[in-house]
Parts: sequence; structure tokens; C-alpha cells
Amino acid sequence: MTNVLDQLRQMTTVVADTGEVAAVKTRQPVDCTTNPSLVLNAIKDPASEALIAREIEAGRKAGKSAAEVVDTLTVAVGAELTTLVPGRVSTEVDARLSFDTEASVARARAIIADYKARGIEKDRILIKLASTWRASAPPRSCRRTASTAT
Repeated sequence: MTNVLDQLRQMTTVVADTGEVAAVKTRQPVDCTTNPSLVLNAIKDPASEALIAREIEAGRKAGKSAAEVVDTLTVAVGAELTTLVPGRVSTEVDARLSFDTEASVARARAIIADYKARGIEKDRILIKLASTWRASAPPRSCRRTASTAT
């Protein structure tokens, strides 16, 4: 007998809206999405302690600020999720940048570069941008450089 999740898999692509590794392992989605609150919950998860410690230590050694370490933690959680899903992992550009097209594009490119440095190609990543009129320019700019953005 199939459950509701298995029935959904027959009709659509299952996407997990979580950064929790255990939930992703259990539900086995095709894609995964993250956002700041989901990443915060993942960071609180005892299963993420080693990942967090590793990122903080690497940030210290690289002389990164606390804000820069937070940015790398977001990508680190996403990178971990790419090992669990066959499809894409989405990562959100800080919504506070939504009224600054250049800053949004720069952050999107920095996210892609961070994933690349971790050995993850941009075709596995979906960049999420805030939905404002001004924020509609970065997706067009990113598409010109062959990145995927929504």
C-alpha cells in the first residue's frame, strides 16, 4: 500500500522545504529548498554540530567576519543537502538586498562561487531572490550568465 507521499511522487516532483538532514534522508525529495529560518533550524540540529564547527573554524582561519561566516554557513548547509538529493538545492539571497539589483546579483554570484569552491556545479543550485519589482532585474542578469534564479 502506498502512502500519500508516494502517491504525490507519481504526479509531481517532491521538493523538501527544510534544511534538516534527517528529514531529507527520510522523505527522499528530488529537490530541496532553504531559507534563513530553515538554515537556522538546521544549525540548531545536533546532527549539524560538526558542519557548523568546521565552517566557523575555516572562517576564523580565513579572517572572515561573523556576517561572512553566516553566509558560508548557508552554503555549507545547502552543500550538505546536495549530497542527499539528486536535483537542485535552492539558496536564498538576503531579502534585505532586494532593492539593490547590483548587490543582489553580486550575492547570487558569490553563492554560486562558494558552491563551486565546494565542488558543486551551478546546475545543482537554484538562487532565490526576493519578489519585488526591483528584484526582477537580477534574474534576467543571472540568466545572461547561465545561472538559474527565481
